Amino acid sequence: MTTSTLQPKGMGLTGKILIGMVMGIITGFIFKALMAESGDFTLSLGEFTFSFKGFFVDGIFHIGGQIFVNSLKMLVVPLVFISLVCGTCSLSDPKKLGRLGGKSIGLYLLTTAIAITIAMTLALVINPGEGINMPTTSTFDPKQAPTLVDVIINMFPTNPINAMSSGNMLQVIVFALLFGIAMALSGDAGKRLTAVFEDLNTIILKLVTILMNIAPYGVFFLMAKLFSYIDGDLIVKLIFYFGTVLFALFVHALIVYPTLLKTFTGLSPAVFLNKIKELSIFAFSTSSSSATMPVTLETTTKKLGADNKVASFTVPLGATINMDGTAIMQGVATVFIAQVFAVDLSFTDYLMVILTATLASVGTAGVPGVGLIMLAMVLNQVGLPVEGIAIIIGVDRLLDMTRTAVNVTGDCMVTCIVAKSEGELDETTFNDVNAGQEFEKLK
Repeated sequence: MTTSTLQPKGMGLTGKILIGMVMGIITGFIFKALMAESGDFTLSLGEFTFSFKGFFVDGIFHIGGQIFVNSLKMLVVPLVFISLVCGTCSLSDPKKLGRLGGKSIGLYLLTTAIAITIAMTLALVINPGEGINMPTTSTFDPKQAPTLVDVIINMFPTNPINAMSSGNMLQVIVFALLFGIAMALSGDAGKRLTAVFEDLNTIILKLVTILMNIAPYGVFFLMAKLFSYIDGDLIVKLIFYFGTVLFALFVHALIVYPTLLKTFTGLSPAVFLNKIKELSIFAFSTSSSSATMPVTLETTTKKLGADNKVASFTVPLGATINMDGTAIMQGVATVFIAQVFAVDLSFTDYLMVILTATLASVGTAGVPGVGLIMLAMVLNQVGLPVEGIAIIIGVDRLLDMTRTAVNVTGDCMVTCIVAKSEGELDETTFNDVNAGQEFEKLK
């Protein structure tokens, strides 16, 4: 693998990342084939045994991929805090903050409800679990999800520094909002500090640019390791479940989101989808909305034309509570598990699933393993065995990557709608095919 191979001269960042991803997948399958029989491929050189798995898969691929993901995560808290403070302190109308919050949360909940409705409808039509007899002795013990009351109380940090160090994004968002409002009300002192934060914002964005230029290598390492371990036999056994989830995800990303964007803003869905393709690849490879957040912010402001005052609020909020991809998995999984265990669900049960999953997308925000916690809550709500999660958990890693790409697409769509409604969307930038390309290059 050479620099010229991954980064052909004159090729755009999208092409470079795609090449890195394809090469990583191919490399992973090659190592998977080499290690198929014994789980490793070794060469004996005298008394020394060289392990391909230890050196490449668990060594170079793992180290390279984790450095890339950790580098992205490193920027999340400072980027969200600084960007949100800059956006909040520049708001001339305090009521605008309330409007931003109401519109954003309302749209995120709406898209989540639509997502799970579509997923369950498709699952009932396709019947992915019909006729499958997959008894399992495995158990799944989900962590206890906090109540909605606890989530609301815990949004307000007792120690902002601890909230930042632990990555509690809801607390970071609340503290940044309060800090920005205080700056706006502090006269000359606030103005002087605003200039400092704007300079810090410029520097953080330059760090994002640096990381975007090494992204093809990071994506290569992540894909190479993942596809060295992918269990193809398990995917074949669960092919109808796997395919139904993927189909529902594509319907939501390529039909629902563009339709909502066109309906509320009149903007071109084709332009929108074209401009977020690099972001989608980022999200797919990292499998984390939070890790992808720096790139999401750059995409919404530099490419889609949303003002930072809006994007700095909607993007972090979306990365925290927007669970459309997870909701789709829950909808399909609920129907699938019900069919596998031959449990008949009533129309009321399906409505309860929609309501529970939608509210849980806020109630479990920021909890590790949030997707499985939400699914366990949904299954309990309609009396399905939670151990059914053990059946699908083996293929969830690959689906999780696609779910993340759908989630960040939703974050961008909501940002565009809210920004347009507030008169904070530059349509010239949105329609400019070359907008934002400069921030992809090191200068």
